[in-house]
Amino acid sequence: MKRSSKALILVLLLAVTAGAVACRPHPSNSLTLYGNVDIRQVELGFRVPGRLKSMRFEEGETVKAGAVMAELDVRSFDDQLHAAEAQVAANEANLNKVVTGSRPSEISRAKAALDEAMAGQQNARTQLERTEKLVAANAIPRANYDTALAASREADARVASANASLRLFVKGSRAEDIAGARAMLAVAQANVASAQTSIADTRLVAPSDGVVISRVREPGAIVSPNDTVYVVALTHSVWVRAYVSETHLGTLYPGMEVGVTSDAAPSRSLRGHIGFISPTAEFTPKTVQTPELRTDLVYRLRIIVDDVDAGLRQGMPVTVQIATSSGKGG
Repeated sequence: MKRSSKALILVLLLAVTAGAVACRPHPSNSLTLYGNVDIRQVELGFRVPGRLKSMRFEEGETVKAGAVMAELDVRSFDDQLHAAEAQVAANEANLNKVVTGSRPSEISRAKAALDEAMAGQQNARTQLERTEKLVAANAIPRANYDTALAASREADARVASANASLRLFVKGSRAEDIAGARAMLAVAQANVASAQTSIADTRLVAPSDGVVISRVREPGAIVSPNDTVYVVALTHSVWVRAYVSETHLGTLYPGMEVGVTSDAAPSRSLRGHIGFISPTAEFTPKTVQTPELRTDLVYRLRIIVDDVDAGLRQGMPVTVQIATSSGKGG
């Protein structure tokens, strides 16, 4: 009986030792994380107000980058463009006129006006001299001399005015006038460019590949620049939002390759990589006092899925497998 008891005790000791060895944790070269799919969405609208003319896509349809999704009635914008183009033509004509200066016929007319003024001046001076002699001989009243003197001075002023006009015609436009005409033309040309931009903005273009989630407006509606017309889920890029504990943070780095699987297709692993590791902890106390609390810290990861799969949907839970045996930087 004693031998049997000793044998039984030995067997129990061996069993306990084997169990303890079996329960020891083995170092793992793979890290499993759980996250959710995060797909970017964009709310599309027009940059100009107007009446919706057409909506070309329905909810659920796929759109390609550059596709025209909706259009506004363009008639009012065409009118603005025509008015701006007419203003450009008017300012171009005015600039040409200012730069060219006076025409030969205008200069000739100015010369003729000067000759006429000079003839009147000579006649007024002759009349003044005759009146002055008659007054000296007491043949006429003194008032006649005053009248002749005023007429002579008026004739001198007309000559000076005609001479100044001729000089202006000969010299041409001032530099300031030419610069002002050029500036007015530049303003008109800018108005044309603005009108053309507004016409281009009457076409709503998809910024990238995606899927229409919501068709918010319908043809005939009046929209403003702040109104959303379509909501599109972008095909690229598809992210996974996951969290890792502080104890595993040192084994991860941006660019590290990962595998992503979903419950809908668990046998298919999608290739991806770590795009971002948050520098701040989340879901933890602000002040960590003990090592036990430090192990509860988690950090957000943004994992970019390189193999785009149409089966990945917004908010879908996924499993992320990360091989950590190569170490940081490997």
